Amino acid sequence: MKVFVTIENKQIPVFADNLNKKTLKLLKTALDNKLETGRHALKKCLQTLISIEVVGCEAILHSINERDTLALSLY
Repeated sequence: MKVFVTIENKQIPVFADNLNKKTLKLLKTALDNKLETGRHALKKCLQTLISIEVVGCEAILHSINERDTLALSLY
């Protein structure tokens, strides 16, 4: 399943096997919180984000630079 979320005025594709409204809301809330209070490495990843993959209760944030790819817990 593929949906899009808007982060910093960019449409980012989100891929998941089963994605419901609750998981999508948790993802959006976590990303918004990390944009405001996250550390430098996380903010750098979010600025160069190209896609998000949701696996279970984690979101894998894929960025342009492979070294900046991170896993973010949704719960």
